[in-house]
Amino acid sequence: MPTHSAPPLLPMQWSSAYISYWTPMQEDDQVTSGYCWFDYARNICRIDGLFNPWSEKEHGHLLWMSEIGDARREQSRKQKVAYARQAQATGEQLQGTALADEVTPFHDLFLPQAVLLDGGARHDGRHSVLGREADAWVVERAGKPSSVFYLEAGGNRLLRMVTGNDPQHLSVRDFPNLFVGDIPDSVFTYCNT
Repeated sequence: MPTHSAPPLLPMQWSSAYISYWTPMQEDDQVTSGYCWFDYARNICRIDGLFNPWSEKEHGHLLWMSEIGDARREQSRKQKVAYARQAQATGEQLQGTALADEVTPFHDLFLPQAVLLDGGARHDGRHSVLGREADAWVVERAGKPSSVFYLEAGGNRLLRMVTGNDPQHLSVRDFPNLFVGDIPDSVFTYCNT
């Protein structure tokens, strides 16, 4: 196995679909998906998708959210839509209802470019992730389970991350089609609908 002196930075600009799930999966856990964009040069990110964790049973609806986190402006803008099940003569239908937009303080991107370096990540071997060879990088966290980031072997393209505070129920995010390259300004433009 090659020696890894230091973990890599994530790409300066990247985007990908993601699949969000849990390990192990519990009865009420959901598998959701969405899309995310990270632009470290502009210190901004956007994540669109069904919120997870979000208990449909507890809240009475699923929650879709689009969040643009702009650390330069120190604010996050969220657009949300609630999807509730409605019984109809033709069967159960989902009814979407736009919720009030939110603007909240935002200081750091959800996934920093130097997450591995800043976390003192150690290399933990090669694994197969989404059918590809991946380097596992482990970030130890005081009093919490370790986070594991799987990057394409020998590179910096994120394929999977496993995080969470409960060692018996960890969050998994897979990034099956990560694209590295310019992100148009329009992706980060907030739209009122």
